[in-house]
Amino acid sequence: MTENQKTKQFDLEDRTWLFARDTRLFVQKLLKTIHNNEDGKQLIRSSGSVGTNYIEANESLSKKDFLMRIKISRKEVKESRYWLSLVGIREDCKLKEEQKRLIQEATEITMIFGAIVRKTESPSV
Repeated sequence: MTENQKTKQFDLEDRTWLFARDTRLFVQKLLKTIHNNEDGKQLIRSSGSVGTNYIEANESLSKKDFLMRIKISRKEVKESRYWLSLVGIREDCKLKEEQKRLIQEATEITMIFGAIVRKTESPSV
């Protein structure tokens, strides 16, 4: 692995960590309703799982294991986006903006993992 690849790898680790952290901070600001409490728990689980599975992918012993972990990370970030869109925030403009930003980040991370899957699955030339 080249030095540039290592840097990119750690950038994505950092990005997934920041996504999980920012999601937790967002959940703390939500209205305390039964729905938000349950949806928030799911959101915290899935957002944290994105990065942990990515770390496991980088430590994988085979291409097949790597691909499986990347696909799990992609699945978890899609799930996070789902929970982010479902939580109730009422008319709090700042919270709506934060929700939109996190949904956008989840979308971008999903696309990154999708590109990694496509590149890994494509036959070597």
